[in-house]
Amino acid sequence: MRYLDEYRDPVLARRLLAELGEVATRPWTIMEVCGGQTHTIVRQGIDELLPAGIRMIHGPGCPVCVTPLAMVDRAVAIAARPDVIFTSYGDMLRVPGSIGDLVGVKARGGDVRVVYSPLDAVRIAEANPQRQVVFFAVGFETTAPANAMAVLHAEARGLANFSVLVSHVLVPPAITAILDAPDNEVRGFLAAGHVCAVMGYTEYEPIAARYRVPIVVTGFEPLDLIEGILMTVRQLEQGRAEVQNQYARAVRRTGNTAAQDAIRQVFTVTARTWRGIGEIPASGLALAPLYAGYDAEQRFAVDQLGTGEHPACIAGHILRGTRLPTDCAAYGTDCTPRTPLGAPMVSAEGTCAAFFSAGRRPATGGSRRWN
Repeated sequence: MRYLDEYRDPVLARRLLAELGEVATRPWTIMEVCGGQTHTIVRQGIDELLPAGIRMIHGPGCPVCVTPLAMVDRAVAIAARPDVIFTSYGDMLRVPGSIGDLVGVKARGGDVRVVYSPLDAVRIAEANPQRQVVFFAVGFETTAPANAMAVLHAEARGLANFSVLVSHVLVPPAITAILDAPDNEVRGFLAAGHVCAVMGYTEYEPIAARYRVPIVVTGFEPLDLIEGILMTVRQLEQGRAEVQNQYARAVRRTGNTAAQDAIRQVFTVTARTWRGIGEIPASGLALAPLYAGYDAEQRFAVDQLGTGEHPACIAGHILRGTRLPTDCAAYGTDCTPRTPLGAPMVSAEGTCAAFFSAGRRPATGGSRRWN
């Protein structure tokens, strides 16, 4: 694993942090958008090593966490049907909806299966022509190409028993919504490297220019993140607002055009509700009219289910970056990875799970409010 070790070198990390201390002359607030980046920052204690005044806000970059409660309830309702094989990535099974979760459906005899690719779900549909097979298609732009290919494969095979429950969200509109919020304090962003590997970063350039905020495409290892923070602060100190690519080993400006073509063929941009945040215009993907026959919401008539969040959960504040997990009265008591009240404690990329796994508790870590 020498390649990864090079991006975890403590000597280089100390040098970058020392340089950051020399560059920063005033307080700056930076948001990392990706939940994977959040876990590295919290697990490695990077946020606690930054110079005084450099503050990290953990953004809504966990696709499991921002999947709306209504969509989880729709998944539960579909999965409970005796004629359905419901397939999903494992991290969605324990996400609580208002009427339970997919693990509960499976415990009650529902046919809920974990898959590692949406193409696995297509193969299950081929092998079980007498059953309806549904794949829970969630995520940011990163997972959209594979989900698009699953629909195309199902069409090519003439599978009338395959459908997808789509809950895709897009990063640039979320950044815009954060910047437009009246209580926004973010002055720079670390963009998610895996999203940009698919989409490139041309979409971020108008945002940086319009809002005068630097956006740095960043990887997921400790040195990636420290260097990304340094690049962001350097821009802020110099009065620049550009899109820079720290993650050049994996990201090109134009991204993966073949993957983008698949997305554009199968999906269309739509308004999408983000859990705890609300509806953001043009922030999601839905099946294009040509592929509407593969829409599980319409096939099973679950698009009108009503929902309600747990009253003790402040997931919305967590996802907007206006509170820390340690600000929540339920954190670490009523809400733990074993008994989660909200998605940020369930997902491997959730901020609450990151804080909990790193051992951060209100009694030791303190409680900070951002507004």
